[in-house]
Amino acid sequence: MPTIGFIYPGTLAEEDYLLAEQLLGDDVKLSTEQFSGTDPHTAPDLFTGSPPDAVVWACTRGSFAGGWESSRDRLAKLTASVGVPVSSTSFAFTEAARALGLRRVAVASRYPADVAAEFAAFLGKGGLDVVGAPGAGTTDEAVALALSADHPAAEAVLVPDTTLRSLAAVNEIEERTGKPVLTANQVTIWAGLRLIAEHRLVRSLGALFRQREA
Repeated sequence: MPTIGFIYPGTLAEEDYLLAEQLLGDDVKLSTEQFSGTDPHTAPDLFTGSPPDAVVWACTRGSFAGGWESSRDRLAKLTASVGVPVSSTSFAFTEAARALGLRRVAVASRYPADVAAEFAAFLGKGGLDVVGAPGAGTTDEAVALALSADHPAAEAVLVPDTTLRSLAAVNEIEERTGKPVLTANQVTIWAGLRLIAEHRLVRSLGALFRQREA
């Protein structure tokens, strides 16, 4: 059975990964591992018992810190360390948006204004035009956060917080906004599947998982 390893510092909405594993079927395993640190290439010892077939750095803020080139460098180091294909949540956002043919996005985050601006700049390097990124959202509820940040000019809403349980809310947000939504844990899992050349059609996981071609 192919295994995708997700490494993260601090907290993560593990419930999203348990839900996704149930919905994706019993022929792929999602393995989440926490470690102390901010540099993902220090993490390979976590997987010595049962090395995964791919690894995703499941931390949006950590994976875009320092900008596009620094983020690429960290992934290169991680690739060299684990010896399997790798990606990160931040790059997964740009890849998922590209797969859906999106260009203009609103960002629903709880980041301070300066961090929200840094994420917007990162997305810009990835070819996305951020038309709304207010930052400093205060709600812990994914639907309310996404609705509060939606923008008339946006083609989609991005929810970048990996600590926010959002997977079960994706379809509701899409129905209420009338546009695709990309959440951190959703795109992270999708990117992991792409790394092992797997594709799943799961209608309850939003437009991204309703695409017939990844």
